[in-house]
Amino acid sequence: MIVIKVGGGEGVDLESVCVDVAELIKQGQQVLLVHGGSHETNQISETLGHPPRFVTSISGHSSRYTDRETLEIFVMVTAGKINKLLVERLQQLGVNAVGLSGIDGRLLEGRRKPSLRIVEDGKRKILHGEYSGVIEKVNAGLLTTLMDAGYMPVIAPQAISYESEALNVDGDRAAAAIAAALNAETLVILTNVPGLLREVEDEESLIDEIPQARAEEYLDRYAAGRMKRKVLGATEALKEGVGQVILADGRLEKPVSTALEGHGTVIK
Repeated sequence: MIVIKVGGGEGVDLESVCVDVAELIKQGQQVLLVHGGSHETNQISETLGHPPRFVTSISGHSSRYTDRETLEIFVMVTAGKINKLLVERLQQLGVNAVGLSGIDGRLLEGRRKPSLRIVEDGKRKILHGEYSGVIEKVNAGLLTTLMDAGYMPVIAPQAISYESEALNVDGDRAAAAIAAALNAETLVILTNVPGLLREVEDEESLIDEIPQARAEEYLDRYAAGRMKRKVLGATEALKEGVGQVILADGRLEKPVSTALEGHGTVIK
């Protein structure tokens, strides 16, 4: 079982991902795809007059502030447009894909954050009206039922709260939770850089391999911005029994196959 998370950042080649996934399935691999949509959500949010707001938590992680209007735009773009176009392309390639969000069938369930504690302009603040959450349960039975029937799930990064409210959740950590729940052998996280870099602006400074025992050290020392979430998701997946996590380049012609050959940052 291979769980693939394809990021929503600018430059990621979704067409190549779909073609590569279709080829892996033809070879007999069992694959599940989780996707993001941050870049397109930002563009459409601007067009709709509700520009995105990014904040930094007290722990130093950057995230999107998700009020109710932002949540609805995010669902529209990711679960609506991106998810269905990925399913369409996979179907054209002979893959019997089925699109879901984490809301459907309570696939991803967790608690809504009542507020968000952030640091802004050097001051600590509390933001209310936040519609993001932390995944605590994965409906693995729904996924295995679909896969056993010959379907390939394609999952958008939303969850549902215990009070049945839609939530925005981090796509990398959603993929990690799904990979752990399915006892996946490999989690591949595709992004718009070659992997974890020693120098953020230097793509030649790739860190090829990280021992699991030192993952948190590398997180603190090298991961910046969105990469922090990716390394955090990797460490969570490994702690829950996933065999290996590969942070790899989603801009390549065969991004998944290339990652599985060991190109990228391998954590195991």
